[in-house]
Amino acid sequence: MPKPKTPKKSTRKKQAADPPGCSVGLPHIPSDYGLKPRDQYLPFTHAENRLTKSRNYWICTTRPDGRPHSIPVWGFWIDGALYFGTGRSSRKARNLAHNPAISIHLDSGDDVVILEGTAVEVDLTNKSQLKKLDAASRAKYKMPMAIAPENVIYSVRPRVVLAWTEKDFPNNATRWQFDTTGA
Repeated sequence: MPKPKTPKKSTRKKQAADPPGCSVGLPHIPSDYGLKPRDQYLPFTHAENRLTKSRNYWICTTRPDGRPHSIPVWGFWIDGALYFGTGRSSRKARNLAHNPAISIHLDSGDDVVILEGTAVEVDLTNKSQLKKLDAASRAKYKMPMAIAPENVIYSVRPRVVLAWTEKDFPNNATRWQFDTTGA
């Protein structure tokens, strides 16, 4: 009678949990970049830490005639969303009023984080949320959040987040896809 096989001890590192409603895998890029399916991906905490600590966020919007518009803004990563504000008459606000699709990336090309989502206006009558954003602004930028009728504050929950580091590309290139059907 054959002896029962002993299960092999896993040599995989325990990976931090990804956010609920999120799948992780490879970025959708051409195969000649050398990406190969694997068991380990960057943990989402890598992207969250970078989004939290970043001072500047480059936002990319689309003008009504289809031309792109990119500009840096200050912002905050709070509770799974990026928040930023601007004047309601600014080019970015007018673009987002026409098409709320947005791409956001950080300054570094060596430690990349790119977020894609939809910009949603924050309700300026929601005092508890505004208080939280104001506290974040005072802590991070040492100034109050500009809350006035001529300003608009946006919240962007990710639909897709991409991340990789130059030193380990393509081996750590990671894509998180968020389920936005319940949003």
